[in-house]
Amino acid sequence: MRVGLIADTHLPSLIRHLDELGPEPAEFLATVDLILHAGDISTRTVLDWCEQFAPVLAVRGNHDVFDDPRLAERQVVELEGWRVGMTHDLRPRTASPAELSAMHFEGEELDVMIAGDTHVEWLEYREGVLLVNSGSPNLPHNKETRLGTVGLLELEPGRLHAEIVTLGETDGRPNPGTPQHIEVAEGKLVGSSYDRDASAEPPRAALRG
Repeated sequence: MRVGLIADTHLPSLIRHLDELGPEPAEFLATVDLILHAGDISTRTVLDWCEQFAPVLAVRGNHDVFDDPRLAERQVVELEGWRVGMTHDLRPRTASPAELSAMHFEGEELDVMIAGDTHVEWLEYREGVLLVNSGSPNLPHNKETRLGTVGLLELEPGRLHAEIVTLGETDGRPNPGTPQHIEVAEGKLVGSSYDRDASAEPPRAALRG
């Protein structure tokens, strides 16, 4: 199963829809089976636009004042045997996954925690839990409107591949995002873009946002 991760679209702003930046956002979303939006959507038309590609679930960000059946304060779903939780703000980053779950998910046991809010991509496997922030596809690193980053989860029973995907470049506005990936099999980290030693934790300096 392919799950597309998106966050912090804040639309409409200088653009109304993501495809005004080019074909890359639509081309990416057309490849997934489910879209998870981690908040700061701004209007339901963003969810409608996403839903032309795949079913959508979303969480409320601090800029989301509308109601929609696809929108909740947090989402917890089971996908291919993986317990996946999503909230808008997953901080403090120094907290353990158990502490983050207690603060944001009422202590639920989760395999994956997804968040947004910072506009900065983050991918880490810590204490048996994948932590992921896909950044922003159109306001990366809080810079002016340009192509940024999205996330991808490829899930099958017992195996997970997670990726931060840079969508390309906008003329005159470099994409500040950094591609990243993590592979987990049977509860163990077996591949990572951070270290040649796949058993090692990602370096903290690479994870600051």
